[in-house]
Amino acid sequence: MKALLGRVVFTLITALAGQAAADGGGGSEPARNERRSSDVEQAREAIERGDYPRAAGLLERYTRREPEDADAWNWLGFSRRKAGALEAAFVAYRRALAIDPSHRGAHEYVGEAFLAAGDFASAEKHLADLAALCPAGCEQRADLAAAIARYRAGRP
Repeated sequence: MKALLGRVVFTLITALAGQAAADGGGGSEPARNERRSSDVEQAREAIERGDYPRAAGLLERYTRREPEDADAWNWLGFSRRKAGALEAAFVAYRRALAIDPSHRGAHEYVGEAFLAAGDFASAEKHLADLAALCPAGCEQRADLAAAIARYRAGRP
């Protein structure tokens, strides 16, 4: 699980770095990219250490500057959920899905949050959404299906 989390965090960092490169020129762009990479890199490190409150704080600061970054909102939801702030996590996941309704990571993680809240039906709805988004299968669909199976078996 820790290796999977590391891969997912690396994917987030890579995607954000690619977005930063695609943003183009402008006089303030280098400073903005430095802040982005600094906050996101520090958040990644905090997640790897299990310091979810720190990661959430960094991602909150980042999403105030970059409110249309669905990946960052998804990771903010993840960090909040892992920190025990389930309602705040739902707010972040809803924002990620409002920006990108096909965000597979957000569907997976909000489904896991619904399981933590005891809302099995909503978790299954997000699994169905993932089935529609990746009918041939994808990692997020498999992970949420496994979490639902554990939930059904009475194992968190």
